[in-house]
Amino acid sequence: MPVTRRRLAALAVPLLAMPVAARAASRRDIDDAVAPALARLREEPGTRVLAENARAILVFPRIIRGGFVFGGQYGTGAMIQGAETVGYYSIAGASFGLQVGAQSYGLAMFVMTDGALDFFHRSQGWEIGTGPSVVALDAGLAGSLTSTTMSQDVYAMTFGQTGLMAALTLDGQKITRITPE
Repeated sequence: MPVTRRRLAALAVPLLAMPVAARAASRRDIDDAVAPALARLREEPGTRVLAENARAILVFPRIIRGGFVFGGQYGTGAMIQGAETVGYYSIAGASFGLQVGAQSYGLAMFVMTDGALDFFHRSQGWEIGTGPSVVALDAGLAGSLTSTTMSQDVYAMTFGQTGLMAALTLDGQKITRITPE
């Protein structure tokens, strides 16, 4: 029996609902986790130039991911513009395929253009791959960027990985604006 997108979505809904149902993060919880992650990102040589040139930074300090054939991930974060928090967001995803394990990691999305920033402010939620162009970087590649070589809407970088996850999967991720307590 072939796996269709509809079946994958139906199977993934319970996985995505589990972390949300467990406990909704408060503004204070999110802010307390975002502040040290953002400070590290602004100090690291590999991300300093991105942070200095970004219009805003969307930081998810802790995303939990796990799976065995079917998988899911969830985390909350905040968008920082200058020194001000301008919005709170959740990231959720589902996956299907050869996978086993669990891990925790952080994700920073450096919003580089006014167009991308306007998109974030206008949209209530978006799937990665359907909005502004997002380029994933590793620390080495980020370190080679300069203010004259940056040309993408958004640069994304993971940090602080713990745990182990082996995966060859079909993934989908959605970022949604939230209103925490």
